[in-house]
Amino acid sequence: MELQRGLSQFDLTNIIVGAIVGADIYIASALTAGLVGPFSIVLWVVAGLFAATIAMVFAYCSYYVPRVGGPFAYVSEAFDDFYGFLTGWSMWIAELLALPVFAIAFTNYLQALIPLTPAAEVAVRALFIASLTLVNIVGVRAAGKVNDALTLIKLSPLLLLIVAGLGVFIVRPETFVANYTPLLPLGLENASHALVLIFWAYAGFEMGTLPAGEVQDPQKAIPRAITSGMLIVSVFYLLTNFVLFGLVNWTLLDQSTVPLVVAGTALFGSAGALIMTVGALFSVSGSDESGMLGSARLAYAMAIDGLFPRAFARVHPRYGTPYVVLIVQGAIAFVLSNVGNLSGLISFAVLNLAFSFLLTCFALIVLRSDGDVKLRGQHILPLAGIAICLFLLFSTTTFDKVIGLLVILTGIPIYLYYSPKEDIYHLKDLFLSEEAVLRRRLEAKETYLANLLGIIRTVYRRFRRSDSRKLPGR
Repeated sequence: MELQRGLSQFDLTNIIVGAIVGADIYIASALTAGLVGPFSIVLWVVAGLFAATIAMVFAYCSYYVPRVGGPFAYVSEAFDDFYGFLTGWSMWIAELLALPVFAIAFTNYLQALIPLTPAAEVAVRALFIASLTLVNIVGVRAAGKVNDALTLIKLSPLLLLIVAGLGVFIVRPETFVANYTPLLPLGLENASHALVLIFWAYAGFEMGTLPAGEVQDPQKAIPRAITSGMLIVSVFYLLTNFVLFGLVNWTLLDQSTVPLVVAGTALFGSAGALIMTVGALFSVSGSDESGMLGSARLAYAMAIDGLFPRAFARVHPRYGTPYVVLIVQGAIAFVLSNVGNLSGLISFAVLNLAFSFLLTCFALIVLRSDGDVKLRGQHILPLAGIAICLFLLFSTTTFDKVIGLLVILTGIPIYLYYSPKEDIYHLKDLFLSEEAVLRRRLEAKETYLANLLGIIRTVYRRFRRSDSRKLPGR
């Protein structure tokens, strides 16, 4: 039975926005301040354009291959399971690296609130990862209800920062002019590496692309939803960073691991620092919870395809969640959170993302069908995406390139060992069905700006209804 196309363009836009915006904004700005100074604001625009291009490639791939697994599914369909595995393998590594990043960020922001000894920092990271692993094992539906209640807590500090910061810009523009002068104090030598770190903040669409078979009028809705969704995210990111670099000199941001706390302090003193810290703690927790589930889902999809250890496809008898892979991911994340640093982990994550994105762009060239559908830009987008991915790969550090190549090559013996294994068909059919994909995506509650858009839309509709009822009496 074919599913009805029940998702509108607005629904798809909401999903895209919710999949991207998370805690990244609390982290990335300070990392680039010492590389390019206030010129970071320009790179946020460029990174947004890069991400939008690749997001469109993913959207079109999901139209031709409407099943879960993301790039793993797209590349497998276009070429074969070997290339699909390498794509999914590198994607899983990239998503896995986000978990220790958020554990480190959570500890940094907690440190701004409560002084921690080195031993206490390790304990906080362990407790942070263990608690989120447990939440995902018990079930994301219950966690989603909590996330709904906390959405405003996560988003309000950033909206407050934007509104108050723009107020300062209007009243005292000289403050912003001084902090933005010179715009490029350090030259362009580190611009490409800074762009890599900023691009990471826009990532997320690769885990949130819905099967296009559920979208009304997909030929028009998909590109429009991607365009509008990425525009909303870009405006939100740009306003936040415009205010951040305008309120605080880049030299101070470079010295801080908690840039939003520094900006909050500049606006409201200690109260502002507290507000931003609390917002960051909630936001980082929510993002890591969502990311942990996304990476586990990808590993699970590969396991039921016979390409990962069979244990990764083991589902908890009571809670119905892939608990084995969640526990394994948690253990790896804890180790990395204590041996890695934010910039290095993010850069290595982007290298793996860029590799999986590169293969996905090649996949669209094979998958596209000029006779059946006419999706705008499906000829030029994969070529542009290939150029962007090659640029990102080239812009990572030499260390990242060497280790990244070794990690990707490590996937080959893993594939050779597991590829002869038989598919777990009953699990695969259940997991990959469009009904299951749709249900899981709609149950995802880590939506941030998407929830706000839903509220605005509801209010707008009620006003329209109210006006329509008054018209006959005029």
